[in-house]
Amino acid sequence: MTRPQPQADEWVARLRTSGIDARALPLIAIGPPADASAVHDTWHALQSHRLLMFVSPAAVEWFFKLRPADAAWPPHCLAATPGPGTARALLEAGHAVGLREAQLCVPPPDAGQFDSEHLWPVLAPLDWKGQRVTIVGGGEGQSVKGRSWLMARLQERGAIVTTLLAYERGPGTWQADDVALARDAMAEPAQHMWLFSSSQAIAYLIDHHLPRWSFAVPAWQAHHALTTHPRIAEQARRMGFGHVEEVRPTLEAVVQARRPGG
Repeated sequence: MTRPQPQADEWVARLRTSGIDARALPLIAIGPPADASAVHDTWHALQSHRLLMFVSPAAVEWFFKLRPADAAWPPHCLAATPGPGTARALLEAGHAVGLREAQLCVPPPDAGQFDSEHLWPVLAPLDWKGQRVTIVGGGEGQSVKGRSWLMARLQERGAIVTTLLAYERGPGTWQADDVALARDAMAEPAQHMWLFSSSQAIAYLIDHHLPRWSFAVPAWQAHHALTTHPRIAEQARRMGFGHVEEVRPTLEAVVQARRPGG
């Protein structure tokens, strides 16, 4: 499980409950932005917003962690997420400040994928002309990555769209147990399966973590990757993974894929 913490441990616990021998090897570290003033300003400007779109659970976590004490969620402001995991995090974090499930926009449970393209049919019927929208995400440095496609669709409908850096990400630091787990995975690829929910995680693994700990260049052709989106699968194939499988980013789908015959 390569998600950042605390998501990695949460997924590990759920997978183990389902009978899967899961281990956490976080490839991405998440932290606050160097300057949180833009987050504070967005909270104070929610009355003028029609929508905030959160790209990930980390975006939810840090946006709410950095909330000014006097800020609340207005009833006319919608909140959107690309999938059920981020939606759960948003409802849990938002309940105390007035965000209700009726204000949430998310792809339906039977959507073919959980991403911006499948969120758009939920948003498209609304009138966006002159409406203020902020896409809350993270990145490296001071630029927010991703969701340009959704931004373009909203702008075509007349929305005033900005992005907000709520967290910054980087490769993080492995501890001794992490290095040992990685060495086991490299030595016995048939006994391990990588679960990637981010293309950036794959890049950090190959370009940062393995060189940092002086790993020999592995024969990725023997390794098996589960990926939660076609773009992540494409990245894994480009990096040389020989066995790449796409799964929905749900516990049930991952458990089914991990079991023999899944």
